[in-house]
Amino acid sequence: MAELFDSVLNPGDKPLSRSALAGAMQDCDVLVPTVTDRIDADLIEQAGDRLKLIANFGAGTDHIDLAAARARGIIVTNTPGVFTDDTADLTMSMIIGVPRRMREGVSLVRRGEWTGWAPSGMLGRQLGGKVLGIVGMGRIGQAVAFRAKAFGLNITYHNRHRLPLALEGMFGAEYVDNLDDLVANADILTLHCPATPQTVGLIDERRIGLMKPGSFLINTARGDLVNEEALIAALERGHLAGAGLDVYRNEPQVDPRLLAHPNTMTLPHIGSATMEGREASGEKVIANIRFWMDGHRPPDQVLEGLV
Repeated sequence: MAELFDSVLNPGDKPLSRSALAGAMQDCDVLVPTVTDRIDADLIEQAGDRLKLIANFGAGTDHIDLAAARARGIIVTNTPGVFTDDTADLTMSMIIGVPRRMREGVSLVRRGEWTGWAPSGMLGRQLGGKVLGIVGMGRIGQAVAFRAKAFGLNITYHNRHRLPLALEGMFGAEYVDNLDDLVANADILTLHCPATPQTVGLIDERRIGLMKPGSFLINTARGDLVNEEALIAALERGHLAGAGLDVYRNEPQVDPRLLAHPNTMTLPHIGSATMEGREASGEKVIANIRFWMDGHRPPDQVLEGLV
């Protein structure tokens, strides 16, 4: 970017403050935010007249007020597809690791408390034949289904729109129209939908109560999808046997009760954290900017209401 454009860069990993973001938006043509930069309506309203493109570094856009951007005539782009396999791989590691109690096992060994193999030691759950419920069957959900099929999981999914029968057949996936039914029948529930006003708190106390006793919840999508208080209560009373979390309601703060639970795998939002994925995302950002500068519609323009 520095070679191609007159760029002002934030060279470190620390996010800009709100005031610094507001200042940056005063005299730039293009803003390149990440998921930690909340570009709300107030910031967009304060932006200078030059700002015409927000080229997001990442696929998710729930941190950007798309309606406010549209009202100001600002185009928003993202970088879809580049993190699909990375996030699906991480999700699959949790789908395997949480039922097999891997976090608990690693902690046991590292504390020096492992006393050797025992017939009833560290018994987990096998995957073959279990029901995997996928909420959100976009790119990442489909990539998870593709991987899960190889492990013998019975795949069910809920989505705004049903997939073509050919895709269902390829994944061996069964569509469940009612989300409550999907939640109630899943041995492992994994979330792959964006955080929108309709999905915030999607997995609430009532739906967690519908989950099978001894089932597992995996979330590598957005922390706002899950009512954390209800999740913690279900874990503590043993209704849920474990959880795999890469995202949290109040990132980077993680509730100490989640950290304390022996079978909650807590990761630091690394679903997209591969060198290959981040480079590919950067290349998409640059391509979107260049298309826009040349007077063409960027290939990854986000259309409000269709994301």
